[in-house]
Amino acid sequence: MNRIQQAFQQDKKLLNIYFTAGYPQLDDTVPILKALADAGADVIEIGVPFSDPLADGPVIQQSSSVALQNGMNMRVLFGQLKSVREQVPNTPILLMGYLNPVMQFGVENFCREAAAAGVDGVILPDLPLDDYVTEYQDIFRRHNLRPVFLITPQTAPERIRRIDELTDSFLYLVSGPGTTGGANTQAAGVQEAYFERISDMNLRNPRLVGFGISDKQSFEKACQHAEGAIIGSALIRALEGADDAPAAAAAFVSSVIS
Repeated sequence: MNRIQQAFQQDKKLLNIYFTAGYPQLDDTVPILKALADAGADVIEIGVPFSDPLADGPVIQQSSSVALQNGMNMRVLFGQLKSVREQVPNTPILLMGYLNPVMQFGVENFCREAAAAGVDGVILPDLPLDDYVTEYQDIFRRHNLRPVFLITPQTAPERIRRIDELTDSFLYLVSGPGTTGGANTQAAGVQEAYFERISDMNLRNPRLVGFGISDKQSFEKACQHAEGAIIGSALIRALEGADDAPAAAAAFVSSVIS
């Protein structure tokens, strides 16, 4: 059983927290990661900055721009994470990014470095499912990395079942149309029907709901339909201008789960 599966064995709704590597300062990555884990985050996504993050809203886009200006890149990130498991031994860690920087770094190199750092899974929203199966699945498996795929209200049932077969981590349910950090403008009844449709499929992997979740109230509401939920942009806002970024990160987690 991998760390992601172990996390879902807990008798609680899981909080998955996203933050951008190298933001607000280049060397904040590991201190923020440790602060989030110590404060009670159940799963942590580290965003790999990219100049054209298609699935991300303006808040995360801005944090990526700052991180890139700070000097963050793939090699720097893996250098920072080299001994992270000494500080964060048990919390699942995922890298969330985009295919272009991974391909520039080399998919095999990326997976090797991620595995060496103790990363458990990878989220690449722009990775086509067929390309994953034909080109990259064997590499991911060789390095014991779990892929996480996004499911939206428009995802066809046959694709959802195929995604469910291709991973043993969790299913990322995008709550509605739009990008990360935006208000969910989808009608409540439409969203309820979407979540119920997914639930009725009796899929083998647990589900986390993401996009538009920002505080304790929206977290608890999302958790009514899944095993947990994902928060990103709201944490980035809390980090902006903070005198002590790790302390701000810990305080944010406490505000959601306390």
